[in-house]
Amino acid sequence: MLLSNYHNKYNAEAGCDEVGRGCLAGPVVAAAVILPKKFTHPYLTDSKKLSANKRAELVDVIKSESIAWAVAECSPEEIDQVNILNASFWAMHKAIDQLVQKPDFLLIDGNRFTSYQKIKHECIIKGDSKYFSIAAASILAKEYRDDLMRKLAELHPHYAWERNVGYPTKQHRAGIQKFGITEHHRKSFQLLPKQREIFENHGNG
Repeated sequence: MLLSNYHNKYNAEAGCDEVGRGCLAGPVVAAAVILPKKFTHPYLTDSKKLSANKRAELVDVIKSESIAWAVAECSPEEIDQVNILNASFWAMHKAIDQLVQKPDFLLIDGNRFTSYQKIKHECIIKGDSKYFSIAAASILAKEYRDDLMRKLAELHPHYAWERNVGYPTKQHRAGIQKFGITEHHRKSFQLLPKQREIFENHGNG
């Protein structure tokens, strides 16, 4: 089943999505994409439902056929300063700001968003499996972030980022426990929940 081409055919719509919200390390990355109204693709959908090879192939299609696209990030430091939810919105704002064409409507994946420059928006739950533009944004954001985390894994080989891209897997947490944290870790997150619980219990004793 094909996704929808647009929410409102009279608007220049930008689909927006972010990735990396639940990670312990690395930035949160957002993308914004404006597609032609008649754009369709047989297997463009939610990035999580596609293989890495399919996503990589679609990146070139999206970039070549879109009217405008942009990718932006908020660093771990920014996440720690404003919290992950606000950092996700901020990353989307940064991506929208970089578009070469200003959209008059925003399609946001999820159920919450903070308005950007008075541009009207609609939040769409599971929007990356409903609208081509949001699906395209999810793919650009994920491929950008996964590639970044694989590169960081070469500099910090103890956390298996080449496989978990910063998410809280057993190998990632084992690396934190043994080698400590890096400048890429989010210090406001519970990096080792059990260790923190032990520390807090000892502190209260």
